[in-house]
Amino acid sequence: MQNRLFTESCRGDPLLVGGDQPVTVSAVSRRCGLAAGRSYSGGGAYPGVSLTCPLPGVPKAVFAAAESRERFETRVTVLENGLRVASQNKFGQFCTVGVLVNSGSRHEAKYLSGISHFLEKLAFCSTAQFGSKDEILLTLEKHGGICDCQASRDTIMYAVSADARGLDTVVNLLADVTLQPRLSDEEIEMTRMAIRFELEDLNMRPDPEPLLTEMIHAAAFRDNTVGLNRFCPVENTDKIDRDVLHSYLSSYFTPDRMVLAGVGIEHEHLVECARKYLLGVEPVWGSGQGRAVDRSVAQYTGGIIKVEKDMSDVSLGPTPIPELTHIMIGLESCSFLEDDFIPFAVLNMMMGGGGSFSAGGPGKGMFTRLYLNVLNRHHWMYNATSYHHSYEDTGLLCIHASADPKQVREMVEIITREFILMAGAVGEVELERAKTQLKSMLMMNLESRPVIFEDVGRQVLATNTRKLPHELCDLISE
Repeated sequence: MQNRLFTESCRGDPLLVGGDQPVTVSAVSRRCGLAAGRSYSGGGAYPGVSLTCPLPGVPKAVFAAAESRERFETRVTVLENGLRVASQNKFGQFCTVGVLVNSGSRHEAKYLSGISHFLEKLAFCSTAQFGSKDEILLTLEKHGGICDCQASRDTIMYAVSADARGLDTVVNLLADVTLQPRLSDEEIEMTRMAIRFELEDLNMRPDPEPLLTEMIHAAAFRDNTVGLNRFCPVENTDKIDRDVLHSYLSSYFTPDRMVLAGVGIEHEHLVECARKYLLGVEPVWGSGQGRAVDRSVAQYTGGIIKVEKDMSDVSLGPTPIPELTHIMIGLESCSFLEDDFIPFAVLNMMMGGGGSFSAGGPGKGMFTRLYLNVLNRHHWMYNATSYHHSYEDTGLLCIHASADPKQVREMVEIITREFILMAGAVGEVELERAKTQLKSMLMMNLESRPVIFEDVGRQVLATNTRKLPHELCDLISE
């Protein structure tokens, strides 16, 4: 009995210690130097304390409450010249502000192909107020800012992320970059070199996805709207000069085709800056009427485009990249303005897919159809991925697959079979999984300020309003 160990008790039960004298836990605690009365029980040590009623004599706590929903709705104001100003408030010190223009490679039918590619590369170069790109970057640096420009088939987007206190400077800069670019001979020559290098790099890259996307659009919409080349053809690099660019800009860079969008700022402040810097400004190309705007509607033609390449000298070394054949098969889908857009997005999620060397794990889409039916069953397939491209008047649902050149026929048959099975029965579990995955992806992406900015800008540019995430989630659930 002398060396009997203490036996633990949570309820203050008597313990036998040393001899046969009962000692309570609290006495043992004091003797051992433990904090007296500390009990790691389910609250039995404080039987009289309620967990729901306030403590007597303690001042009432004031909790932070969610503000009314209006504060987080997208607000849109149309200025006298037709420019739309859209903003979404978001907590934080930084903001993302930019100008989106309804202009892109689809509008180049009457012009030399490749103008949008040139404008993307010439963005944030010298302007009427700023002598060089370095001067622009130094100005942004004072507000912790960065800038970027992206041109797609139907939109050109100039964006800046910076401290919200520098909003005035940022809007002034954006107005100058979009309406007053100098487009000097030296800058245009540098852009030609950059584009030639980029085209060369595209053809050498082991990942053929950008080229395949170009080719599937060109095959689906031959020589019209979204089927026009997004990259500048090599033969056009020397033909595009300041006059060609000004001619295009005078038609498409008009206030009624622009949206000034901002995230993380007060709407009234953004409207005030827009009035100050974007209202009544004479663009550098003059205010004369340019050519009529191309309002062609996309015509789906269908077709096949094939490119043969010798890749044997691209990746030399002890373990060269395998020589693969890449295919992309697509069908016409719908525009993002139609009701079918959400079902197509769910279908694209359900098809899913990816590379054969995915890390796997939850949320990686390992239960999507292209994994279960294609990659898991055919070990020789390197890749099978579904894509959905959507525009204001059409869309394209396609599957990209890669395999050894000897297995092209079988690969095409397998992918075609997946298209046919899309029209068949859909399992309840896979449908729910696709809907949940789409919702979680939507919500995760909309955590990021630049993504919210792009979403606000593109939706307002296309529809003059914005559907909020919870509305989109409701549509997905249905």
